[in-house]
Amino acid sequence: MSVNAAPLAGIKVVEFAGLAPAPFCGLILADWGATITRIDRADQSTSLDVLARGKRSLGVNLKSPEGIDIVKKLVSKADVLIDPFRPGRLEKLGLGPDVFLGDGGLNKRLVYTRIVGFPPNGHQKNMAGHDLNYLATSGVLSMMPHSNAEGRPSFPLNILGDFAGGGQTAANGILLALFERSKSGLGQIVETDMVGGARYLSSFPIIHQALHTPLFSRETGSNPLDGGAPYYDVYRCKDGGWFTVAAFEPQFYAIFLETFLPALPPASTPGDSSSWIPTVQKQSDRKEWAKLRAFLEAGFLSRTRDEWTKVFDGLDACAVAVLSPSEAAEHSTTSSLIPQPHPQLSRTPAAASVPATPAAQALGNSFNISPGAHTDEILAEMGVTEEQKKILVQKEVIRVWGSAAL
Repeated sequence: MSVNAAPLAGIKVVEFAGLAPAPFCGLILADWGATITRIDRADQSTSLDVLARGKRSLGVNLKSPEGIDIVKKLVSKADVLIDPFRPGRLEKLGLGPDVFLGDGGLNKRLVYTRIVGFPPNGHQKNMAGHDLNYLATSGVLSMMPHSNAEGRPSFPLNILGDFAGGGQTAANGILLALFERSKSGLGQIVETDMVGGARYLSSFPIIHQALHTPLFSRETGSNPLDGGAPYYDVYRCKDGGWFTVAAFEPQFYAIFLETFLPALPPASTPGDSSSWIPTVQKQSDRKEWAKLRAFLEAGFLSRTRDEWTKVFDGLDACAVAVLSPSEAAEHSTTSSLIPQPHPQLSRTPAAASVPATPAAQALGNSFNISPGAHTDEILAEMGVTEEQKKILVQKEVIRVWGSAAL
């Protein structure tokens, strides 16, 4: 099958440097062929952004009229703008959506994308916050499995708010707007807030809870999918490793028990008919759950994680080991420690394959780019002459830094 250009080839994106959500949104677009120009501060020499693969950086002073003019010209030719700031920041700089999309706007085809934490129309809109705060406000954190006996909610790193509810959701919005633009010829504003994004991604449990269905009708930590059910949980093994059991459906639970019970040492499966042994028929009997949990906890402690992996390998028992990122890479189709662009498209794949290790990637398309590393070439593409560039450097409107990779 012939391979064509990446799906977003030819799409120009201006990404203002920010924290995790906006860079991830830009990374998704870059991985699928878009040309990303990251706007960095002219006085900044380093960046902690490790999601810069496939991007270029323009170092510019946004406090100077000349700097604003450069960015305005760049955005007027772009397809997408990514705004990572609190509401109103770009408006104060003279780079708000009305400048480009309003009456007499400079770029009516622009997809103007905002990524904020709290809802832009809510009372918290100007408050500082991070992923954990947004999860707390969304109601999703309260539904997470408890991390201790006091009922403290656990949280999934900064994945659900920053990257799923923020960056990924914004990228989806951009693709929708670009698709609609192909029919109307017009751009629009894409508003993404991480509170709303996290709530939308959590539609399944939230709706179930609202409808009081058996899946999420009880107090958090007592439901089948939030750590309440012993057959859907994580267990410690003899060597300190961990093993997951997600045998939710009866047919999978049957296979799990048929495999687990014979694998226990004789002392763990008493032959006395009065001893308690789990059965498929009692899977949903909540009165038996405490016994089942204690049984599974003791059972998994009888073998190492890798021994249990061999026991369940290839079976429909919904039981697999908890792997580290490096172990997971060994099991992936690419054996790559670095996550690869996903999903996989057969005819128009990602713009480029990602090197398998940090060392390999550092030699090519870097995780990290120095602010202003591509200022020269970007200004040249905009028609700025060498003499004009010298004046801009002298006036500290721009600054050109050397390229460096992590």
